[in-house]
Amino acid sequence: MAANELFKSALNKAMALCAGREFSAVEILSRLRLWGLNENDGAAIIEILKKDNFINEERYAIAFARDKFKYNKWGKIKITAQLRAKGITGETIKKALDTIDNETYKLTLSNLLTVHGRSVRAKNDYDLKAKLLRYGLSKGFESNLLYELLNEMDE
Repeated sequence: MAANELFKSALNKAMALCAGREFSAVEILSRLRLWGLNENDGAAIIEILKKDNFINEERYAIAFARDKFKYNKWGKIKITAQLRAKGITGETIKKALDTIDNETYKLTLSNLLTVHGRSVRAKNDYDLKAKLLRYGLSKGFESNLLYELLNEMDE
């Protein structure tokens, strides 16, 4: 009887969480484990949440990609790595990244490099480019795009 009550309580808590914001199945499953549920009950709750559309991996991935790009200024590589860590499939990640506008993406990277370049101390232009390249890579932007923008800055 107590296990049934725990199941119902955990299901209601999970539904309340998912109603408030987007969560991936992996995130909810980890919370269910913290609340004392076993694997089978956790999987059953995840299935119920997916069936009732409380958990939707595609919707979660799109929201995650949009927010991390817009507010944290992350590049596609870093977003992809974080989504993979949350158990999102490659096809879903691709759909989420496709929602990011390429022109906005390049403009954001260009602005990031310009602003960061003002605060960086460098011995020469070569040193400045190297520091900006490392900064862009740490934010998760693609190296070919970084090279392209850094070369345009010289001209």
